[in-house]
This record gives sequence, structure tokens and C-alpha cells, in this order.
Amino acid sequence: MLKTAGSAATYLQFVRLARALRDIPSMDAMEERILNGLAAKWAAGESVRVLEAMDLDVASSPTTVHRRLRSLREKGLITFADDHGDSRIKYIVPTAQARAYFAKLGQVIDKVARKK
Repeated sequence: MLKTAGSAATYLQFVRLARALRDIPSMDAMEERILNGLAAKWAAGESVRVLEAMDLDVASSPTTVHRRLRSLREKGLITFADDHGDSRIKYIVPTAQARAYFAKLGQVIDKVARKK
């Protein structure tokens, strides 16, 4: 077994954790920011309409955010649900794949926290 100290050990731990994340769908930085913003709303028990989501990322135009929402839907991380009272309103809903993504990230964070 290779004995390591300090920075080398930290790097090897990072490599192991990166391997654990390989099953997570690849996203660009903006998609991750949007999904994390949505997750914060969902964790607070809030429903998020598409129009509201377009205001989540102030560094991006609503058109760019909408494009990324479509991309997240194509990747299977979100879906859109109609409002029961008004079919013009669409809600963003996490899929089972998104819930698995957040669970996997949580496991990785737990692993890191236990190592300290």
C-alpha cells in the first residue's frame, strides 16, 4: 500500500470521491447553478414555476436560463408539470434521477465530513 501524507493524501481522497461522482449526469456550470437554485426552493417545500426559475440566476438572461431548463429536462433531471387550475403555468419538478443526484452528492459530502 502506498503511504501518503498531507497534500498527496488529500488528492487521493479527491480522486476516490471523483470516481464516486461519475454516475452523475454531466452538466455545465450554469446548469448546476440552476439545478442547485431549484433544489434550495424544493428543499424549502416551494413549488417553482418556469417563469420564477428564469429569475433564479441573475447573471444570465431569462432566455439562457430557459435553454438550460430544456437541457436539464433532456438530461432527465427535471420535468414540467401543468398547474391544475391554469394550463399556461408550468412547474419544474425534480425527477427520480435528480433526487438520486442529490443523494449521491450528499453521500460524497458525508464521506468527506467523516474523514475530518
